[in-house]
Amino acid sequence: MRSDTSSESADVLDQPVASGNVRCDACPVLCIIRPGKTGACDRYANVEGALSRLDPLVITERVHREGGEVVPFLERSREWQGELLSDAPVFVTGVGSGTTYPDYRPAPFIVSSRHADVDMVTVVTEGIFSYCGVKVKIDTDRFLGPEQAAIRMDDEQVGHVTTAEYGSQMLALGGVRHLTGGTKREGRVACSVLERLCNREAVELAIDGGSRVVVQAGMPPVVDGEQEVRMRVGCGSATIGMFAKQWLGHADEVIVVDDHITGVLSEHQAGRFLSMQPAGIQVRGRKSTPGRYFRVAEPGSGWGGTNIQDPLDIVESVDPERAWPGLRMLMVSTTGEQSAWYVLDDRLVPQPAPMPDVIAKAVARIKENCEPALCTVLFMGGAGGSLRAGVTENPVRLTRSVKASLTRVTCGGAPVYVWPGGGITLMADVSKMPARSFGSVPTPALVVPIEFTLPLDHYRELGGHMDSVIPLETVLAQARRTAAEWLPENPWPFRIDPAFPA
Repeated sequence: MRSDTSSESADVLDQPVASGNVRCDACPVLCIIRPGKTGACDRYANVEGALSRLDPLVITERVHREGGEVVPFLERSREWQGELLSDAPVFVTGVGSGTTYPDYRPAPFIVSSRHADVDMVTVVTEGIFSYCGVKVKIDTDRFLGPEQAAIRMDDEQVGHVTTAEYGSQMLALGGVRHLTGGTKREGRVACSVLERLCNREAVELAIDGGSRVVVQAGMPPVVDGEQEVRMRVGCGSATIGMFAKQWLGHADEVIVVDDHITGVLSEHQAGRFLSMQPAGIQVRGRKSTPGRYFRVAEPGSGWGGTNIQDPLDIVESVDPERAWPGLRMLMVSTTGEQSAWYVLDDRLVPQPAPMPDVIAKAVARIKENCEPALCTVLFMGGAGGSLRAGVTENPVRLTRSVKASLTRVTCGGAPVYVWPGGGITLMADVSKMPARSFGSVPTPALVVPIEFTLPLDHYRELGGHMDSVIPLETVLAQARRTAAEWLPENPWPFRIDPAFPA
């Protein structure tokens, strides 16, 4: 159904358009769209000779209950007669709004409304982002790949492994270098990965020198075909600290195996505090502080995110001056998924033995304290460029207003974190946005909904496009729209903060 796309050129706008065709100017591709066809992005079409945005504008609404039943506002307002709406529990998102990129015109919707007796305005658009990517947090101890290793899709590099966080592995995907700095195919593959992840689809990624991992926002990761269940309760040292008292009197030594810090109870500060006798079990690795050891093994998919399958492999020696026959030793991973109980024989050799019930309950307590393993996908992009010109004729004032918390920025109604420093560089949790909020254009770049909400008087001070302000009632009456329920965990954008001038 797509039309052929024209090349990006300053002369393109001067070329005549054949009768019945329309030129789309929503992105730099500048598609010439034949009747009944769509542009290269599938978002715009030639409908009876008019350029039309295909997806409806998404209006989110806070629901309320009448007689115990949930009644959406827009459903109740079917018979709305055009009267002024005050404190209407609806918010116009950028999803489906279209764009005026490169923003030589005002944003598609600049919507006025009144909330808590304050005249407000929300500037709504779909930004075209090439300076963007996603940060992925994967809750797992399993080895995904070396830090800085390339992450690939269809043999194209789309990102790299970054450092590990507490119980999680971090990935950086996309970015302008992959989108526009490499080959055309690399850019398109990277853009496709970003769009799918941001729309909460499952994507399988291959990591050089590491694993294949299936990532989907809000879902457990699948590493080399095995679904992760638990996020570790803490590092080995932290686990010792949390559960030391529960082991006291039931075990003479506890070793918590961990890829980062392996803990040894009788040497650890917690063991000393409990007046435990040194057990003389020496583990491999580099001693950091008493009872805390780095690199007892290599990273992997074995015990505690190491490559070992037999925990005794990390026991370097047993000190005959301190250890004793009958010494009871628990070895356990930081998720409690692996555990073993040993008793030293007369030669001071650890021998497997049935685990006492009290120790089994302590291991179960570790599992109980592990949170579910999930994938988290955050969109990150820079909105400090031309997009601001669709909001105000003096773009730097918008940046200053955002930094001063006078303008609230949202993506599809979801809250964002705006980085300190220059520009408007933001991060948004895609799981808090309406379904299928993201699109793409073949430049390649992501299409991302974004809204700026601020008091109307302040908007005027910024040099806003006052002639383009339209009442909320007009949008509800005229725009082709669909309604989505407001996520209650998201802060309401019209909440009046002390920072907002009344």
